Amino acid sequence: MKSALRHLAWALPALALLAGCNGGENAKPEPHAIATYAPATWNDLPSVSDSDLRAGFQAWRNGCEKLKRDPVWAATCEAAAKVPDNAMQIRAFLQQQLQVLGLRSAENNATGLITGYYEPVYPGSLERTDAARVAVYGVPEDMIVVDLASVYPELKGKRLRGRLDGRVLKPYDTAEVINRDGVKAPVLAWLTDPMDLQFLQIQGSGRIQLEDGRQVRLGYADQNGHPYRPIGRWLVEQGQLKKEDVTMGSIHAWAQANPQRVPELLASNPSYVFFSTRPDSNEGPRGSLNVPLTAGYSVAIDRKVIPLGSLLWLSTTRPDGSPVVRPVGAQDTGGAITGEVRADLFWGTGPEAGELAGNMKQQGQIWMLWPKDKPLPEVPKVP
Repeated sequence: MKSALRHLAWALPALALLAGCNGGENAKPEPHAIATYAPATWNDLPSVSDSDLRAGFQAWRNGCEKLKRDPVWAATCEAAAKVPDNAMQIRAFLQQQLQVLGLRSAENNATGLITGYYEPVYPGSLERTDAARVAVYGVPEDMIVVDLASVYPELKGKRLRGRLDGRVLKPYDTAEVINRDGVKAPVLAWLTDPMDLQFLQIQGSGRIQLEDGRQVRLGYADQNGHPYRPIGRWLVEQGQLKKEDVTMGSIHAWAQANPQRVPELLASNPSYVFFSTRPDSNEGPRGSLNVPLTAGYSVAIDRKVIPLGSLLWLSTTRPDGSPVVRPVGAQDTGGAITGEVRADLFWGTGPEAGELAGNMKQQGQIWMLWPKDKPLPEVPKVP
């Protein structure tokens, strides 16, 4: 497992390590995307295989567990539940129920960036040992979370996190303080390498491989409220790596060669992610829609452009150039996933998925399939 992980580490993308990619609210703010929805027809869509159509439709339909209460999708989801697993009937249903909208950038460009992500597996223990000494924390007992939208509706989706000092709410500890002093929180597992914890926080979910063969699945639960600052960027600023050389592997190699500076490296990112234990199953990790992600058929999107839960038609390529054309469910979000024509394709769990996701930095197009009788999503105004 360790050798496989080392091999995998060299494959992961510089994009996330320079820009951040976990699904919390700790990412560096990006400019607002300006969505443009260009009317299209079903004939404009590149064709897909029957197997991809069925798999993509089923992945999206899994999200109806949450969408059935959404007035936009309720009727469509109710009808979708009755569609048999037959490509011809799925096509007929989609064309009857949904309209086709091509996504365009503010410059009217139909092409954008398609990347990949995955669920990593790291060695660890449920008890602290001589080898496993890096704590993976649950949500702290003394952290207070304030939903700002409850007071200021214009701040929808924004939360303030801190700790009470008397009657004053002060910012919660930075990652540097937590790494040094610990925190009042349950310890869910112990890892063998502090860099594994950092990369686990970047991905937002993962599994801990125990010595007895069992695995513990962890998912994003909360964050300390400090902004995410990429450790890869810090290494570039320090003159330790060139921007084009930043990968998970190069960062890990630098950390192994400079163990005395690892605390300084980790302190450069004040953000800290807390986790929760998730049921161990063969299902994918749960994304922002809170349904299991389907390998190859779930994507993370910019929800300022694409409403969470939407059905998309994706056309891109694998890193080797082979085509990836299929319907996918918009079931997750990510701090680095910003832009009008932008998606992050979930490839699954473990080293093989990680290698594929890590090399995925492709051009692609996205069409949104939207209920015919519903108004288009409201485009956010640029502040």
